[in-house]
Amino acid sequence: MCITLGVISRSRGGHKSRYAPRIVQGQRILGMMKTSRAATKRHLPTSPFKAPAPPPPVQQFEVNDRVTHDKYGLGLVIGADANAVLVDFGPQKVRIPSPFAKLDKL
Repeated sequence: MCITLGVISRSRGGHKSRYAPRIVQGQRILGMMKTSRAATKRHLPTSPFKAPAPPPPVQQFEVNDRVTHDKYGLGLVIGADANAVLVDFGPQKVRIPSPFAKLDKL
């Protein structure tokens, strides 16, 4: 049985466990882990399940569009390009990257 002591893992006898993850320069395990990238799996033509629906098209915003955001509220688009929009929400201006999941046109 191994007991984790924060920095290194030791077995009951006090010896280092060779299966325990190593911590370099005081970093924690989560700091060392790489983030996983979400990969879409392709649909096999022989699969008995339905193919997943294609993703909805990305919304297009233009300057002076009135928008609402789930977190920031009502705003006005003051800048737009293919990858992001710049929205003035009154007290703050926020750059919102594509896809615009929480942003809706009014």
